[in-house]
Amino acid sequence: MSNTESRKTLKFGLPKGSLEKSTFDLLEHAGYDISIGSRSYYPTFSDPDIQGIMFRAQEMSRYVENGVVDLGLTGHDWILENGSEVVEVAELVYSKQRRQPARWVIAVPAESAVEKVEDLDGKLIATELVGVTNKFFEKRGITAKVEFSWGATEVKARLVDAIVEVTETGSSLRANNLRIIDVVLTSTTRLIANKEAWSDPWKREKIENISLLLKGAIVARDMVGLKLNVSAADLATVLAVLPALKHPTVSPLAGNDWFAVETIIEESVVRTLIPDLKKAGAQGIIEYPLNKVIP
Repeated sequence: MSNTESRKTLKFGLPKGSLEKSTFDLLEHAGYDISIGSRSYYPTFSDPDIQGIMFRAQEMSRYVENGVVDLGLTGHDWILENGSEVVEVAELVYSKQRRQPARWVIAVPAESAVEKVEDLDGKLIATELVGVTNKFFEKRGITAKVEFSWGATEVKARLVDAIVEVTETGSSLRANNLRIIDVVLTSTTRLIANKEAWSDPWKREKIENISLLLKGAIVARDMVGLKLNVSAADLATVLAVLPALKHPTVSPLAGNDWFAVETIIEESVVRTLIPDLKKAGAQGIIEYPLNKVIP
């Protein structure tokens, strides 16, 4: 048996569609170089132990549950909708446009007389998330007819009484002159594993390593590294200004009474922090991007 034939393989399902680009970007920041042809469904990983395959996020949890792939990335919404029994390894807060959860909302035309969920009793609802929507109405004691919609649900909002649609920013709903009356579900992306794969020591370690690196890449998206030099006389003043993930690293510079300071901070504060550091006596300030931050 050749080395290729004897090598163990981890089958990794990646979402095809709206999450595709953001998923590839995240994996690359996590340290995995991925290449795929324009018409291919089989991405190639720089890690030879990983075999990639693309599925729609809506189907992913079923394929993971049934062992078609060992692990996959999909939304919590589709795990619930499919009723899949899988291991949820990690919650990864990233989506198509923003670094925040997606929401499945009930929306109606702006001119609709519907003001609250109870007004939809006996009404017709269109959505792709039928099972979860039915459970939502059942818990509220509301009888509504929920029918499946093949995407682009916003255009049907004036043909039915309401729609349940996923949104990140609400821009598409506003563009179609729709208003939100309630939230059915808030969903984030999950790294999920097949139960048998999770019980295999080699696969589990591989999956846990992927999870660690993906979570580190997500944390790093909002952080930057900062380096600077400061004299001993100004060190206390600079450290009082400087926030840090834990504590900044302070190292003496050779041959003089100066120190090198390095830390990790939130990118959002940099534009106000750097001028304050300069005023406090910092010199040679360098900001640099991060790929991963592992707590």
